[in-house]
Amino acid sequence: MTDLIVSGATIQRTPTDIAVGDLVVRGSMITSGEAPADAAAVIDGRGASVVPLFVDTVFGAPEPPASDAFDLVPGNPATFAVIDGRVGPDEIRHMLVVRPERLRAVVVDGSVIVRDGHALRPAGTDLNPGDPRLTAWTDTRRDMTQYLTADGRYSETRGGRRDAWTGRFWIDGERITYLDDSGFWAFGQFHGGQLHHAGFVLES
Repeated sequence: MTDLIVSGATIQRTPTDIAVGDLVVRGSMITSGEAPADAAAVIDGRGASVVPLFVDTVFGAPEPPASDAFDLVPGNPATFAVIDGRVGPDEIRHMLVVRPERLRAVVVDGSVIVRDGHALRPAGTDLNPGDPRLTAWTDTRRDMTQYLTADGRYSETRGGRRDAWTGRFWIDGERITYLDDSGFWAFGQFHGGQLHHAGFVLES
């Protein structure tokens, strides 16, 4: 059985390859072939874009990922967002920020973690208090510190202003998904001992 199908969507498969059709997921990976009728879950992608959770700063990190690591093609991890309407390439590459009413789904390694703008589990419920990632992360170049705490809350100090942004977060593998208290979703990735998020490269 195929685990998930996003049907009839505009799919940003690579930076230069956009297709309209179905995205088929088996397990944690994108697979090829026609969408079967026995999928465990179907997300209606009509009128929506499927975009990779692209974090471009990781390519400047020590031991960067492969250049095609975010491509939505068979054999790659099924990690993407399904967003109403069109999404521009600059948004995808540099700072993907989505209002809840536009966010049909977030999928990380084949698991749906957000559906119709709502998280499918409470923040903090599955965090390990001993996880070393639950700490303060700082980008000195851009004068920002992000604090991740074991209750699933984050706070950012920017330019010396405490609690400039606050909200909830979820960690799935090496991915982090944020829901800001002001009402938007955003995305990041842990890679090589750094936290990459919206152009920030943060060190603990």
